[in-house]
Amino acid sequence: MAPHLSSEDRASGPRHVAIIMDGNGRWAQMRGRPRILGHHAGAKRVREIVEACPDLGVKYLTIFAFSTENWRRTQSEVAGLMSLFRRYIQREAQDLLQRGVRVRFIGDRVKLDARLVTLMDDLELLTSHNDRVHLTIALNYGGRDEVTRAARRLAYEIEMGRLTHKDVDAETLSKFLDTHVLPDPDLVIRTSGEARISNFLLWQSAYAEYEFIDTLWPDFNDAEFARIVKSYAARDRRFGGVKAKA
Repeated sequence: MAPHLSSEDRASGPRHVAIIMDGNGRWAQMRGRPRILGHHAGAKRVREIVEACPDLGVKYLTIFAFSTENWRRTQSEVAGLMSLFRRYIQREAQDLLQRGVRVRFIGDRVKLDARLVTLMDDLELLTSHNDRVHLTIALNYGGRDEVTRAARRLAYEIEMGRLTHKDVDAETLSKFLDTHVLPDPDLVIRTSGEARISNFLLWQSAYAEYEFIDTLWPDFNDAEFARIVKSYAARDRRFGGVKAKA
């Protein structure tokens, strides 16, 4: 059973949690298995974390599934991951629908194969009326790539005469990002002991809290998720300001 938090903890907890799901390959290699089996184990873990969100007060969950840099991995691992993504969507679609999960994908779809893109589009449409949990999957995503694509679209609007350079500010640029319909993340978790952000949600996470943990993603469970969400409430978030003296 997923852990529950008190109503007070849920109210003061993060509304949007983003996760860099790292450590699948190492998890498999530590067991003498091929790296792709670690990715399969990690995919199963996603369901548990999504199911835990409502009881923890987490409305938005964004997970980093495949980065623009991950194409540098071996051809066999990349092919295995793409096959895994297709199978995940087909296998989980109805369960996500029934659980009230709305799914979105962010990232550049141009390099993805047509069959996968069709499955992504279909899942977004299928779950478009759900509102219990908003699950965003970053697939072929990179923060710099996202900002570059947003700037290119913004420049095109100026070129077409629909905007001028005077219209360009942070709020305007944000409207061209992949995440324009989502609130910024309150908390970013990275598993596996690595303490870097790896080009993930660079713009959106400007004032997010970070939690770097040693647990490999396939071992990350709802109890540890609940502990991190609960500890978030104790953090002093000033957003660049100074806390007033009592």
